[in-house]
Amino acid sequence: MLKPLLTIALSIGVVLTTSPVQADWFPGDGHKMHWPQLPDPNGWDVDVTTDTVYDDFLCTQTGPINDIHFWASWKQDLIGEIAWIDVSLHGDVPAGADPDPLIPWSHPDSLMYGNNPPPLWFQRFQPGQFVLAPGDIGDQGWLAPSFTQPIWNRPDHQEFFQINIPRIDDPFIQQEGTIYWLGIHIGLEGPLGPEIGWKTTLDNWNDDAAYVFGGWQELIDPLTGASLDMAFVITPEPATLMLLILGTLALLRHK
Repeated sequence: MLKPLLTIALSIGVVLTTSPVQADWFPGDGHKMHWPQLPDPNGWDVDVTTDTVYDDFLCTQTGPINDIHFWASWKQDLIGEIAWIDVSLHGDVPAGADPDPLIPWSHPDSLMYGNNPPPLWFQRFQPGQFVLAPGDIGDQGWLAPSFTQPIWNRPDHQEFFQINIPRIDDPFIQQEGTIYWLGIHIGLEGPLGPEIGWKTTLDNWNDDAAYVFGGWQELIDPLTGASLDMAFVITPEPATLMLLILGTLALLRHK
């Protein structure tokens, strides 16, 4: 009797692994970080076509990071075409731990590109590996921080989107209780044209988001001087296929 049961269970496993993935994340869905940092509909969108922007989070569940979701907007609502999304994970340099006294704030321990030590994890995602979903609207500002004087405009645009990376084939294994930094940089089709920004959040945690301009800088609101953090959520990995198969076998054997 075991062989037919195993065949049924394996068939269920094949269906589960080949079924479409639900890409979108909704408030109330699971997460494996301190809390979801939801988008501020009237916040800023920070240029990630010119800059790489980083924000820290606390891991609350050991295991692979299989899903990453973040929110973004197009400058002046001029929608372009994303060529790739670079995503990286980094260790933490706590506030006051940098040997440079001019860098008192916390920041990643490495850069996304060309730094020693390298990021803990890096992947470039191509079209087909990420999904854009409609978000909402609000009176939003545009911020490009990596200049002697940050370039900003408010109001600049209305729409924002959720960008989902729903399945990562070579995931990073994070450890519960550890602080990591998520880095985002987006490449667009064509040398000139629309620009995209990573959206800020009102659900601030720990220290400010960071970027590099002649050294590590903290991200602040150019109008108020308030701290800025980014809108994203790290979600739990799905239940493993083996657990599903074993559970199915147990149910069938009791019928």
